Amino acid sequence: MLAKRIIPCLDMKGGRVVKGINFKGLRDVGDPPKMAVEYEAQGADEITFLDISASLESRQTMLDIVSETAKNLTIPLAVGGGIKNAADMREALNAGADKVSVNSAAVKNPEIIVECAQDFGKQCVIVAIDGKKVGDHWEVFTHGGTRSAGIDAVEWAQKAQDLGAGEILLTSMDADGVKTGYDIPLTAAVTDAVDIPVIASGGCGSKEHIAEVFERTGVSAALAASIFHYNECTVSEVKEYLRDRGIAVR
Repeated sequence: MLAKRIIPCLDMKGGRVVKGINFKGLRDVGDPPKMAVEYEAQGADEITFLDISASLESRQTMLDIVSETAKNLTIPLAVGGGIKNAADMREALNAGADKVSVNSAAVKNPEIIVECAQDFGKQCVIVAIDGKKVGDHWEVFTHGGTRSAGIDAVEWAQKAQDLGAGEILLTSMDADGVKTGYDIPLTAAVTDAVDIPVIASGGCGSKEHIAEVFERTGVSAALAASIFHYNECTVSEVKEYLRDRGIAVR
């Protein structure tokens, strides 16, 4: 079994790290570059940096913050928010990102995934999926979770893989910020449907929740924000707990 990854997530708005519940009620929690360096020191395997209002505000990711964050990191930095095409992805990579996630633009024009995979390699392309339960299935939402795309999240994950995505960043909008645990049914459905790595996101409130998502689904990594931002747990404490449970981590 491949070792699992622990990824702190820095959701950013207006140049600051923010956190909310169900994509709403955002509050300021800190400075992106400073927090990223601290999480690397704790043993984080990667950092994910999401400019969560970029698509909604129809602008690009704040590349100056990306550059400032990347220059002090030795672990991979994944960046997303407002990426509309291959040119935007190139700018993010040139600013210091190792991977770039696309969400809203890829739903609108799936050929972006093909183009980016061809230009930069699949390993650089993350397709971010914000899923929410609607009736008996999960639908994809875009523009910071404000618009339903009217497509099935599991089917979209499969299509993204077929088009060249190297990884899926799967966020449950229902679980986001609630801290009651990851959305196991959604996460399991997506991991069972694709062969590429899936990152679980949304709902983590404890190290036990991270263990649960690894034990009950096929995810390759767990992304968390609140438990790290509010000093409820360090990355190293999470990893020690997982090792004690027999879960291989990096």
